[in-house]
Amino acid sequence: MSAGGFSQDLRQRQTQSLVLAPQLRQSLKILQVAALDLRSVIQEELQSNPTLEELPMDGMSMEKEEPSKADADATGDDGSAEAPHEAAAEQKRDEMDFSKEFEILGKIDDDWRDYMANAGGSQPFTADDAERRQHFFDSVATETSLQEHLMRQAEMTDLPPEAMAAMNHLVGSLDDRGFLTVSAPDVALQTGLPLAAVQEAVGALKSFEPPGIGAENLAECLLAQLAARGRRESLASRIIRHYFELLTRRRIPELARKLGAASDDVQGAIEEIGKLDPAPGRRFADDQNRVVVADVTVERDGSEWRIHLNNDYIPRLRISSTYRDLIAKGTLSKDERDYLRERMRSGKFLIDSIEQRQRTIERITREILKAQAPFFEHGVSQLKPLTMTQIAEVVGVHETTVSRAIANKYIRTPHGVFEFKYFFTPGYQNDNGASVSNTSVKEMIADMVAAEDKASPFSDQELVAKLQEKGINIARRTVAKYRDELGILPSNLRRDYK
Repeated sequence: MSAGGFSQDLRQRQTQSLVLAPQLRQSLKILQVAALDLRSVIQEELQSNPTLEELPMDGMSMEKEEPSKADADATGDDGSAEAPHEAAAEQKRDEMDFSKEFEILGKIDDDWRDYMANAGGSQPFTADDAERRQHFFDSVATETSLQEHLMRQAEMTDLPPEAMAAMNHLVGSLDDRGFLTVSAPDVALQTGLPLAAVQEAVGALKSFEPPGIGAENLAECLLAQLAARGRRESLASRIIRHYFELLTRRRIPELARKLGAASDDVQGAIEEIGKLDPAPGRRFADDQNRVVVADVTVERDGSEWRIHLNNDYIPRLRISSTYRDLIAKGTLSKDERDYLRERMRSGKFLIDSIEQRQRTIERITREILKAQAPFFEHGVSQLKPLTMTQIAEVVGVHETTVSRAIANKYIRTPHGVFEFKYFFTPGYQNDNGASVSNTSVKEMIADMVAAEDKASPFSDQELVAKLQEKGINIARRTVAKYRDELGILPSNLRRDYK
């Protein structure tokens, strides 16, 4: 290839990459959203793409048609790459003036109505059709999710690739308050990423807006908000940093004595703390009373396990034959034809992305079912350690794809509905060499506390000893951490003095 040909080929590929970038972002978004949210994402595309049609929900998958010659003419789908000037024209669409787009769309509507009239009206123009074609005028702004808000900030940082991969996992691990639910070492174990990269991502996450996001507990969240207001060394910060337990019990006289401050000043600091946001992530939540809908159901069918994907919220889509016929008719102007070609290409990409999403989730679920077979048979106590890297290697995708695919999604099992990420957990080896997940260890601790003598509850060290009897050797501080995560009070506060 000549130097000129090589340069032209490179420019062509670079241009096509720029064209595909928005579609790839859409594909990743489709992979990441839960089943309940997917319909609204698809409805956005239906509103902005007149060449897409929604079919009645009488089947379980998108209609898949063989491409016709009209399709190939419309989308340039002839097996060869687009010419550089055509790809550049597609990229240029993003810079088009909207008034021009409205004009094109209006002209297409006129041609469409004329075509239908000449065709004998076998497919009447309905109110739904009219509403769809007002998509630019009736577009609805959608609320940004917490995950989108944070990833947009992450994209503006100069995090290296491994730290960005860790950020993807961390953002998907936040609870509805915006708190981290996993530690950096746990994320490193789950993903196979270097601990230093995970720690770098944690540090970056805690610097994002709103202040307090990524905190590991309420005290850290409140301190971050005070620091953002320039109140790092204030009396309020000192109370939270050193006497948080007294604060939660509102022991104002004791706080005043320990801090050497007037009671009125302590009261004022507590009022300042009361104005902070204890759950900064909730301002992004779409619905505080949202119902959890399982994306996948795993159930026993005789001697076999069956996997059922939830397709109830996924509209069945196809490319409109009307617009294909319009292009094939050859009466459209170049602007009209180019516009429809781009929209049809976008519609096909959407349909393919939805199908790929379902296939990926099904494959991941199947591998989780294999890896966690004892859990599905017997329950939480049999949960095994599992990392996303292990599943990614078997499925043949990158671990960040697994992270996106399981984000915000739930699986219904014979033992209840669980988040997908529940099945990915580090763990320990007992004295017999068997692997035990930290989730199973937490359940053991919860069972021990539930069965203890309330007049003489187990201390953390006694819990350590009881776990050792089961062949599980972990540190006392780890038991204390797990107890705290389970919401179990220390032994001195669990004691019943009656």
